[in-house]
Amino acid sequence: MVDLGAHHLSTWSGNKSGVTFEEGEANKHINPMQITWPGSRFHAPEEAVLGNILNKDSSSRVGMAGGGVPGFLRAGATEKIYWNPKAVRAGIVTCGGLCPGLNSIIREVTRCLRHCYHVDSVLGFRSGYAGILKPSEHPPIVLTTENCREIHMRGGSILEAGRGGFNPDGILDTLRSHGINMLWVVGGDGTQWAADVLVQAAQERCMEMSVVGIPKSIDNDVVYFDRTFGFDTAVTAGCDVIRRGHVEASSCHNGVAIVKLMGRDAGFVARNAALASTLADLVLIPEVKWKVDDLLQHVEGVLTRKHHMTIVVAEGAGQEHVSTGKQDDTGHTIYGDIGAFLKDIINKHLKKTIGGRCFYIDPSYIIRSGPADPSDHMYCARMAYDSVHAAMRGYTGVVVGSVHGFMVMVPMARMAGIRRTVQVSSSVWQACVQSAKMPACLSGMGDDDDGAPRSPKAQAKKKDRGHPSMYRTGGALAGKNT
Repeated sequence: MVDLGAHHLSTWSGNKSGVTFEEGEANKHINPMQITWPGSRFHAPEEAVLGNILNKDSSSRVGMAGGGVPGFLRAGATEKIYWNPKAVRAGIVTCGGLCPGLNSIIREVTRCLRHCYHVDSVLGFRSGYAGILKPSEHPPIVLTTENCREIHMRGGSILEAGRGGFNPDGILDTLRSHGINMLWVVGGDGTQWAADVLVQAAQERCMEMSVVGIPKSIDNDVVYFDRTFGFDTAVTAGCDVIRRGHVEASSCHNGVAIVKLMGRDAGFVARNAALASTLADLVLIPEVKWKVDDLLQHVEGVLTRKHHMTIVVAEGAGQEHVSTGKQDDTGHTIYGDIGAFLKDIINKHLKKTIGGRCFYIDPSYIIRSGPADPSDHMYCARMAYDSVHAAMRGYTGVVVGSVHGFMVMVPMARMAGIRRTVQVSSSVWQACVQSAKMPACLSGMGDDDDGAPRSPKAQAKKKDRGHPSMYRTGGALAGKNT
């Protein structure tokens, strides 16, 4: 099991070392929920969730939903807690881009703090880390059950999610001046890396503070956890766009609909939306490289067979064909427009051969700016409540998410700089390939480069086509990328 002893305030506050950790002995305060709801069931402090639950698993699952780790400590409420709720002053910050469910997270963290633990002070810091660094420019908001009551019904973030502005010393100065001793950080792998640096800086200052992360990625590329919030909403929205693209394509002779969905480095949204809609004839994801000639041959074959076609493409797919070689001000790679590229090459090919036309649909940020659907909102509520319980139990430097349907805690440092990607060998991707009737050369399930078929042994050896592993690592992260 992942050892969280070093992440409990009883062992590291005051730069203590060599302390034997027993949460049950370290936590002295009675959980107020025992009084409010005396019939509540509480977790035992040592309750854990197994990592890999499959016996004789045929695939490599290191870092996937629980894979590669013996077990994780559960994140639920316990009878005894570390913090005295009357002494808690809490803060919440949302970093990075928008994602369906941000307001749901803010709402449920606030409600749990105020209703379950009777915390009197909850501040929302605006514009990401930059808002904590310069509160005079971005005044924080006092979060109450009243002003958070209906925010989950609209998209975006009432705290104005933002990038950049990370400076641990300046942020700790602001938190200390506001008396904040609990901080919830909502963001992706870069944001959580920065939060871990913040925890280390707080330890050096002997500043007792629980910092708990809630991982955010609409692309669903966070390691270890079952899924990230906002992903289901993005898939649902993607399905709607695919259906409309199919209508356009099937309403003319040899029509080709190209639908570009979110997914810079991972094709989970494109894969799941294609599977859920069952209308795609080709799904292109960042994990699979392909040749233009193979693509055009497949397009021509599908049109000859049924006279219309729907292509679903993740925004990061095919970058070897459209790479810009540029970066934005935050250090992120500026990707070329793969959708426009596909439209141009397919139109040119059809004009010279069988005729037809393309319809390019790019919903882009429309998908990420809506409110969470019911499934995502429920998931946000679970993450929010169990992250509050984790903080109250005295944990810091951990992120909370679902593994095999149970909420667990994982050290922030374990997810920093690593992104999960679609495994070509997975049964879900193979189901997508089969549903779309994709050729092997476009699915990553074809022959080796020399044209020789791969044996089962060679297939097991060779992982995702075009990638040395199932992950893309971000390397050393800089604060500006958070």
